[in-house]
Amino acid sequence: MSFDIAVTRRVGDGEIACRIAPADGLTVLFGPSGAGKTSVLNMVAGLLRPDAGHVRVGGETLFDAAAGVDLAVPARRAGYVFQEPRLFPHLRVSANLAYGARGERTGPLAPEEVVEFLGIGHLLDRWPRTLSGGEARRVAIGRALLSDPAFLLLDEPLSFLDRARREEIMAVIERLRDTVRLPILMVTHDRGEAERLASHIVEM
Repeated sequence: MSFDIAVTRRVGDGEIACRIAPADGLTVLFGPSGAGKTSVLNMVAGLLRPDAGHVRVGGETLFDAAAGVDLAVPARRAGYVFQEPRLFPHLRVSANLAYGARGERTGPLAPEEVVEFLGIGHLLDRWPRTLSGGEARRVAIGRALLSDPAFLLLDEPLSFLDRARREEIMAVIERLRDTVRLPILMVTHDRGEAERLASHIVEM
């Protein structure tokens, strides 16, 4: 399964344009802040509508301006990990994960397997405010995996982390790429991250 994306959208006096040819593995959108990378993720997720083009994942058309196709956000089944973990502060880690696991599941990992895979079993009774940056990112990735996604969108998942936590999350992303094998579209402005993690790099 892979991404096949060609989208454009007017923003102010400029235009965001992105073309991603089908490629397996982990695709990285690489470029400086303000290049429109996060906007492309939002177009894939259905949170932002392109002016023209198409979005296909694994051969399924999520958006096609010419054909009038624009699937609703839930129907796209995107597992989205934002720059900020966005955990519910009033829910413990276990409840945050359970929120992601609502509904029928067909995904590659059961809830207990996600917890083991990410090494977060010891965090289940904790409140989000007590987590380190790396722990919160792992929980956010777990919630995304438990939403039964067809693909993952990672927006600067290593930002605002110290070196040790960055290494921790990079190792998690490598395992997702190599073991879970869901299509992953990731945004970064760090070339070292892109070169280490990407199967395919698209510069913006």
